[in-house]
Amino acid sequence: MMRDFDSKNGIMMIGGISTVELASEYGTPIYVTDEQIVRENYRRVYNAFSKHMSTEVHYACKANTNLAILNILRQEGSHIDAVSVGEVLTCIKAGFCPDRIMYTGVNVSNDELRSLISVKCKMNIDSESELERLAEILGNDVEGFPISFRITPEVISGCNTKVMTGGKGSKFGIPLDRVIPVYTRAKKLGFDVKGIHAHTGSGGHSIEPFFDVVDVLIKLTNKIKNEVGIDLEFIDFGGGFGVPYKLQEEECDIEGIATEITDMILENTNVKKICLEPGRYIVCDSTILLAKCTDVKDTGTKKYVGIDAGFNTLIRPAFYGSYHHVVLANKFNKACTTKYDVVGPICETGDCIAYDRILPDPHEGDIVAIYCAGAYGFSMSSNYNSRPLCGEVLVNNGRSELIRKSETIEDLWACQIVPERLKK
Repeated sequence: MMRDFDSKNGIMMIGGISTVELASEYGTPIYVTDEQIVRENYRRVYNAFSKHMSTEVHYACKANTNLAILNILRQEGSHIDAVSVGEVLTCIKAGFCPDRIMYTGVNVSNDELRSLISVKCKMNIDSESELERLAEILGNDVEGFPISFRITPEVISGCNTKVMTGGKGSKFGIPLDRVIPVYTRAKKLGFDVKGIHAHTGSGGHSIEPFFDVVDVLIKLTNKIKNEVGIDLEFIDFGGGFGVPYKLQEEECDIEGIATEITDMILENTNVKKICLEPGRYIVCDSTILLAKCTDVKDTGTKKYVGIDAGFNTLIRPAFYGSYHHVVLANKFNKACTTKYDVVGPICETGDCIAYDRILPDPHEGDIVAIYCAGAYGFSMSSNYNSRPLCGEVLVNNGRSELIRKSETIEDLWACQIVPERLKK
């Protein structure tokens, strides 16, 4: 079920600290992450798989790249799934060794390839063009250069069509009918091909696609061995584990998934290592977004709770139609009485965090807590309407620490240049 937070004297608590005190000390809006939940989530998924076979958990850092959170996961022994050079360099900044970072890009430029070669991170190749261009850039250094391939499994899952990545015709990966030719070509070019990877989508609640994609990867692994002569070291079936955003939703059965998938691989291949790429699963429920009620409006046909966080702060509801549970943190135990839309300050009708939520009677100054904000919350935020990005706070057993300063208005102008001729 969705994370159940404690309360004290009717006030919502996170990491042993009052949300009202956090909002007062750091201002709103503010993202607040509980360090222990991040660690707990990582350990749950790693332990589920590693007790069956050698396992690498590649945290999909696009979910949240805050340096403090990356350091927590580095301490836990995580590897990284990165999708940009910026993510690679950010993870190196957080102390990750390049050989613990797997880069899986799409539509990768030659400049990006050169940057990746220079930092010596692992590379998961997405297309035949990328393979040929990488070989050309490496020149004589191609011999023994380690790579793996992302394939298109023709299996899809996900919470929204915008995050379903594994279907036939997807922009991601090597089409199934080109897999054997691509592995054959890579071997001929001199690459050391280490593994095979696929990803079906993000945030789906059905577990069948995980088994389906592993079945595809197993068959391809054996075909690559028999027809190309390459014994792969690892199978990477991606991530995409769903998390409960609503009160009635059940948690994903990680233990059951791990047992069945590892059994499938061990019984049907010679592969000894499994890789997986959870992002949302590790950080989503670790974080809440705290905002302040700035306005309460009754239009006659609709009632609104206006807050100081909009889709510039949390875009998922506007972009994906996503659901986030919302409470009044300073009235945590109060009876819910009336239905409201929770809306932000952005000049767009679509700037709505939550529709038709039954809440206690709201007042200006109330603290609103938005659940499950750790994945694709801050990382997808923007400066739309010239609003500074908010800050981030880490809580841990009764202690709070600022891990990202809120931007100022001056920060919005820092990289802008006005030609002198326009100042006259």
